[in-house]
Amino acid sequence: MKNASTAADIVARIRAATNTSADQKLALHEPWFCGNERTYVLKTIDDNWVSSAGEFVEKFERDLAKFCDVKCAVAVSNGTVALHAAFIACGIERDDEIIIPSLTFVATANAVMHAGAQPHFVDCDPARLSIDPNKLRVHLNNVSERKNGATYNKQTGRKIAALCPVSIFGIPADLDALQSIADDFDLILIQDAAEALGSTINGRSVFKWGKCAGTSFNGNKIITSGGGGAILTDDEDLAKRLKHLTTTAKRPHPYEFYHDEVAFNYRMPNINAALAAAQLEQMPKFLELKKNLLDRYVQAFAGCNAATLLRAPHGTQSNNWLNGIVLQDASGRDDVLKYLNDNHIHARPIWNLMHTLPMYQKAFAADLSASNDMAARVINIPSSAILGVA
Repeated sequence: MKNASTAADIVARIRAATNTSADQKLALHEPWFCGNERTYVLKTIDDNWVSSAGEFVEKFERDLAKFCDVKCAVAVSNGTVALHAAFIACGIERDDEIIIPSLTFVATANAVMHAGAQPHFVDCDPARLSIDPNKLRVHLNNVSERKNGATYNKQTGRKIAALCPVSIFGIPADLDALQSIADDFDLILIQDAAEALGSTINGRSVFKWGKCAGTSFNGNKIITSGGGGAILTDDEDLAKRLKHLTTTAKRPHPYEFYHDEVAFNYRMPNINAALAAAQLEQMPKFLELKKNLLDRYVQAFAGCNAATLLRAPHGTQSNNWLNGIVLQDASGRDDVLKYLNDNHIHARPIWNLMHTLPMYQKAFAADLSASNDMAARVINIPSSAILGVA
């Protein structure tokens, strides 16, 4: 293999950081159930109350809002529907454009389409992997115009209604700068924070920015409910609207079924909320252990010429959901990935960029040169919290 020496060096550094032997399998990110998970889940079974609503849904929403330092949390069945419901509740209309990064998981773009809107792809900041605010402002100055108190795309004629940044791998997006752009162009800032639970900017939860934010508790996230998500907001009226929309728009009544609009059956079941509530109790521990793992990766990759470690910028704190390395030579990425996986180290590239997928190749896009470059060079490496145990 052409890049065998580079790949072998990276394997050795990962093994040193994780203190594992050559034959030990390392998952990319796996859940860790080390608290009240079994007790809470069994209680929902013993109580015969496993579906939507229930004491653990309420507990999880209350505890999650407190953890994220916001007033309200609405628990739903996954992160994609969290974002979809957020778009609808915030007034996104058919054929509106929503600015999103091309460098993201497909759920971001799919949620835009589910809402009847159109994705408007923009480039990333190589240091953060999230939307580059400097390039975005220049781009909007070039392609947009003001009409009837709103911002329109001069090339497509469509209204640009919202800006949806994504904090990639838990590294916080530059939310101060992006909020400023949203304000200047009258865009609603709705975050895809699926990967950012526990991430902060100057000690402040990332969920404090924007109209609302969706997050995910999929099986590979920093905490999991098996499948699940939530929308978080400081807007209590919006939270009430979201709860109504995600509960089939059913008017409260002891026994009658009256629904006042077309809506969604998106609520999180009680059994999933039980698992999520127990996992959330472990978040301080998980964050500490993942920081320990990052510190060991920093030490292990010191002096590595072939790759550098992704790090959150000064003043921000990532939850370190997924650690990543950036290869100096993009041509060696596939060789390195194969070597790592052949040697029992689960590693993966960034997702295929959205504008390269068949259903999004005709979507409106800005210059995406940085996204193309980073997608060719970034590799995610094992990041489970348990690997941070000394």
